[in-house]
Amino acid sequence: MESKNDPIDVSDRIDNSGFGNFHRLLIALCGACLIVDGFDVQAMSYVAPTLVQAWNIDKASLGSVFGMALVGMFLGSVIFSVVADRVGRRPVLILGCVTVGAFTLWTAVATSVHELLVLRFITGLGLGAIIPNAIALATEYIPARMRIALSMAVTAQFILGALLGGLLSAVIIPVFGWRSVFIVGGLLPLVIAAIMYRWLPESARFLIVRKRNVRPVYQWLRQIDPNVPVLESRPLRVTDRVEKGTPIRLLFSEGRGVPTLLLWAISFLDLLVLYFMANWLPVLMSHAGHTAVVSVLAGTSLQAGGLVGAIALGLCYQRFGFAASLIPALLAGTVGVALIGMAAASVPAVMTTIFVAGAGIVGTQAMLAVIAANYYPTALRSTGIGWVSGIGRIGSIAGPVLGGFLLQLHWPLDRLFWTAALGAALMTALAIVLRACWRERVHGSSASLASMR
Repeated sequence: MESKNDPIDVSDRIDNSGFGNFHRLLIALCGACLIVDGFDVQAMSYVAPTLVQAWNIDKASLGSVFGMALVGMFLGSVIFSVVADRVGRRPVLILGCVTVGAFTLWTAVATSVHELLVLRFITGLGLGAIIPNAIALATEYIPARMRIALSMAVTAQFILGALLGGLLSAVIIPVFGWRSVFIVGGLLPLVIAAIMYRWLPESARFLIVRKRNVRPVYQWLRQIDPNVPVLESRPLRVTDRVEKGTPIRLLFSEGRGVPTLLLWAISFLDLLVLYFMANWLPVLMSHAGHTAVVSVLAGTSLQAGGLVGAIALGLCYQRFGFAASLIPALLAGTVGVALIGMAAASVPAVMTTIFVAGAGIVGTQAMLAVIAANYYPTALRSTGIGWVSGIGRIGSIAGPVLGGFLLQLHWPLDRLFWTAALGAALMTALAIVLRACWRERVHGSSASLASMR
């Protein structure tokens, strides 16, 4: 029986609470941020063919534009995740959405490739701030019994955003032109930022760990569990502790070093393989004699597989743990990637293999952020997710370049995907090593080792 003077265990209240309107609003807002992120990351890909015709420029000149956005995302992920672990998830998340909205709208009135380079780089900075903090904030409020599955559902909204963006672009570009994509993509995050400014809570765990103003926490606890009296005269506590030192250095302290490096390596390879496929699938489909419509459907099949895979992985991870979910998904993804080139002549066969590859590879990318969110403690959570995501962005730059290099060496196009399959196979091996690391007790980490079984 709790007395009126006992501290309120906020971690326990959140972990064992019901699932109410407070959680629904939080997940909806964080998920909306991820939809914006997924939409905007693919925006240039959607408008590139029309833009090349409208400006009468060479396709290759847009390559640097794609690259600058990815560089911005890398820097945004690693910089603003560290900032968020110092100042809070809420302000950085809102700032990220405002940045994306403002500079995406500016992109709609761009008149030169040079202008696009600058605008897409700054937009990328804002995009990089969104994923780590949206996932961290959602994770820190979801009850323990459904944390993995719902965190994966939030993360999967990135894939949904990419899918919806492609469908919307196909409808509005022929009618309103390429600039309309950036108008929609700019207004949406600004609206979401305004809603978040009014309704989005800060992480209660963060405020307590960092000894900030905790008065709002009492109000949020009443919303989380209306049946439990919350007296502001009672102190608050959480199971996490303050981590002293530089956040990046702390990722390698107290037994976290090897798992951190393995998560980075898997994320790098995952986005390398993903962007390898996304960039060279249309070339492969054209080489196999298929129409432009079939090429677009191939990309859609990749993202659809990723969405289904992310949801399935979330459910499996929640019930069976890390090893029983990630490793089979990567094995399936490896087989799917390897078979794409051989199945290219048949539309049903190639769509099936692309779907399977997407379920394993794209689904894994969503799962990595959730693994990081549940592995790192509150004081390092945004930093941990941000660096996993940021290192992956380096892979997203390397993937298309690797494909182009192999083509210059006159590799047969239908065998090009065997190289990507090797990357997926290496990911599987690293995931097995990561699982072995978690067989031993990781001292000093607040990770739920049960979820890493």
